[in-house]
Amino acid sequence: MHPTSKFLPDDFDSQPIGLIAGKGLYPILMAERIRAAGIPLRLISFLGETEQSLIDSTANKDHLQVKVGQLGKLLNSLKSLGCKYAVMAGQISPKRLFHGLHPDLKALAILNRLKFKNAETIFGAIATEIESIDIKILDARCFLDDQLASKGLMTLGKLKASEEFIEHGIQVAKGITELDVGQGAVVRKGTVLAVEAYEGTNQMLIRAGSFRTDGLIFVKAVKRKQDYRFDVPIFGERTLEVMLDSGIQTAALEVGRVVMLDKVMLLEKAAKLKIELIGYSR
Repeated sequence: MHPTSKFLPDDFDSQPIGLIAGKGLYPILMAERIRAAGIPLRLISFLGETEQSLIDSTANKDHLQVKVGQLGKLLNSLKSLGCKYAVMAGQISPKRLFHGLHPDLKALAILNRLKFKNAETIFGAIATEIESIDIKILDARCFLDDQLASKGLMTLGKLKASEEFIEHGIQVAKGITELDVGQGAVVRKGTVLAVEAYEGTNQMLIRAGSFRTDGLIFVKAVKRKQDYRFDVPIFGERTLEVMLDSGIQTAALEVGRVVMLDKVMLLEKAAKLKIELIGYSR
């Protein structure tokens, strides 16, 4: 196990990491941790997606920008920035697959040969292309060991939700992960109200909340053979706020596999909002 993070390979040698950064806090936090560890950071940002604050905090010589879909340019950028490793962090807007995509010849070749187009097939193909130029893709949980869901009730007080119904939600969420549909579900007293698909977690929570009923449980899961080089499930402040607006007071997150962005803050805010956060293992 590497002393900096258990998710780094044993032979990790602190050479430059290329951070392929999508939206939100995830890549910002990842960049902070990489820099704090004294490891050279190189940034690949996406036009219209990556947070400007992350771009502004990176020296021009260490940063290159691409449009979503410019895979050939992304590969060339990683090479020109001298990256030995790469890590993917942050979401790309789901609608980009249908609107605003700028595929180059390399991306078109990949898309044309994919029979099914979902997060796993697309990002898996991208990871394969990156590793074909001798750049190792790192586990997207690296450096964030302390930000992962932990076992049991993580918020204060006594568990209010029924353990039986939580277990039902876990079974449903695990089932849809195996079908590559999504990574979450909302259940109520044995009834499935919503499952996550391509629209993402927050839109699913809004749909579930439209029933305006009580006892809703949100479960976030990963599949048995999850590829942690990409598509790591994230739980952040925005999801907590959407839960509140949707009347969902319980979230069950898979231990060691769901990243809680700014975990200490999330737990404090969840307690104030009377939302319980539970870590479960499978």
